[in-house]
Amino acid sequence: MTAIDLSGVFPAMCTPFDSDERIDFETLRTDAQRLETAGVDGLVPVGSTGESATLTHDEHVQVVEAVIEAVDDVPVIAGTGSNNTREALELSERAADAGADGLLLISPYYNKPEQRGLIEHYRTIADAVDLPQIVYNVPSRTGRNIEPDTAVELASHENIVGYKAASGDLGQISEVVERTREEDFAVLSGDDGMTLPTLSVGGTGTISVAANIEPERTCAMVGAALEGDYERARELHHELGPLFRELFVETNPIPVKEAMGIRGYGPARLRSPLSRLADEYREDLEAVLADLERDETDVADPAEGDR
Repeated sequence: MTAIDLSGVFPAMCTPFDSDERIDFETLRTDAQRLETAGVDGLVPVGSTGESATLTHDEHVQVVEAVIEAVDDVPVIAGTGSNNTREALELSERAADAGADGLLLISPYYNKPEQRGLIEHYRTIADAVDLPQIVYNVPSRTGRNIEPDTAVELASHENIVGYKAASGDLGQISEVVERTREEDFAVLSGDDGMTLPTLSVGGTGTISVAANIEPERTCAMVGAALEGDYERARELHHELGPLFRELFVETNPIPVKEAMGIRGYGPARLRSPLSRLADEYREDLEAVLADLERDETDVADPAEGDR
């Protein structure tokens, strides 16, 4: 297995669709290049933000291939999770064959396995696919929390190298960091509003929705925190706070797709059953985006420093 550096900012990419709800590969490639140029540390296509739930398996792999082809020098971590272990394994194998550098695996949703079932699920994939793998804990979507004991046990597997934390429970996140300090194991924030707190207890970075819209600021915030400059990191955290909140007024990726459209980065279209952002929220989102554009601070060059 080739090692992967899980420090820094990894945008959870959107999947753009044309007016016929087909994948807009040209816009997808352009967006990947925009984010790489902005200084992100890697890209994460076909996760929840990429609407993986409404993509066919072939489309899923095609998105991964397109992002890999578009970028020059950042790792591509493909979302390959499912609530069906066999299906997750197949997606993982196909992403590996496509050239993905790593895998992000949401915990099985809807069927709510017990902790022993989660361990077996993740170990089955890690045993079969020789790529760095990130366990993704987001109980609000899956209906099941990955308990700290489970995360710690999984961290002992050589191919399971990270944990995306989106539980909202900083105590639990801190415990996972504390108990895996002797492992080659990264804990990343999966919730933009919790990125700075997660870094403060030893997290290594973020798989971020907001970084699709403000990649330079997000990189500067995470970079400052990793370098110990918490005054600067807090300043940027508070600058981005209104955006963090607006991007979750409705189910992700509804607001971020709207923001992408407002900024001209890609169409706001979503596949059903997701729908466009409600009119009542659009004005506030536009105002936040306009404020960020007006309030251009001297954001550090994301290429500088050790993020």
